[in-house]
Amino acid sequence: VANKVNLLGMTRVQLEQFFEQMGEKKFRAGQVMKWIHQYGVTDFAEMTNISGKLREKLEKVCEIVAPEVVHKNYSKDGTRKWVFRVGEGEGSLVETVLIPADDKTGARKTLCISSQVGCALDCSFCSTGKQGFQRDLTPAEIIGQLWVANQSYMEDVPVADRTRTVTNVVMMGMGEPLLNFDAVVSAMSLMLDDFAYGMSKRRVTLSTSGVVPMIDKLSETIDVALAISLHAPNDELRNELVPINKKYPLEQLIAACHRYLRKDGNESARKHVTIEYVMLDGVNDQPEHAQQMLRLLKDLPSKINLIPFNPFPHAPYGRSSRNRIIAFQKTLS
Repeated sequence: VANKVNLLGMTRVQLEQFFEQMGEKKFRAGQVMKWIHQYGVTDFAEMTNISGKLREKLEKVCEIVAPEVVHKNYSKDGTRKWVFRVGEGEGSLVETVLIPADDKTGARKTLCISSQVGCALDCSFCSTGKQGFQRDLTPAEIIGQLWVANQSYMEDVPVADRTRTVTNVVMMGMGEPLLNFDAVVSAMSLMLDDFAYGMSKRRVTLSTSGVVPMIDKLSETIDVALAISLHAPNDELRNELVPINKKYPLEQLIAACHRYLRKDGNESARKHVTIEYVMLDGVNDQPEHAQQMLRLLKDLPSKINLIPFNPFPHAPYGRSSRNRIIAFQKTLS
């Protein structure tokens, strides 16, 4: 078959429909999902609880293909980084980074996943924005990043003993996830699905620069944690650093965060919003900025993550000093 159907990015509902169209029972979807996502199996012949006849049928029309890894780097501190090729041409590359926690158990492993090739939002301190936007990733290319990260710990382990290893996911790699809404929601629903990755809602976080209408749509669609790339405590500065602020200024953004938290179920991920704030030397790290932050966020249940700027070639900014970051942090706490 010229174009086989890639099952990797299909949600449970989509797979159930797929099997019904093949004249098979719906429960096959759950079986196949477990093989793919929990055991990392891509060869239908190895799916031993499925009849030989169905395995042959799947072999003919389906495939399980993750994006191609063109570079990987595993550091001594446990950080792992992959570069994936997701198309033809020089620039069709996305990055994924796994960061282990520095807690004593080392059990927490957070994966930063990309949702687009490039990004259209052109935030002034972000190197991805400088390459412009190329295209959205498919659900298979998004969930494939998690699949590969888990695989990297499973490679030498017998299938029966394999366990999923990534504990937390942040949609915070390249791209603005809310501008690739459907694909990102499909991938996140797989992360939460007990037949796939079975992750807790609190451990799947979507990070956005503030696409206000889509924050509202997200709140209606799926229950995950929300992070906001804030980076400035007033509109004038944020217009400069995060241009989408001109369309959805801070007052609208903070109101959307309040609405998101109000949609709270009993066992929800929506206890607070995480505020991401890159510290830029002399730009957004002054005492008055910390005071403005306090006023801006005073009624919003939030956790603030101060991030030292990571310079890139021709970046117009420098990294705030350690003392400046600590002073800023003290004001906020």
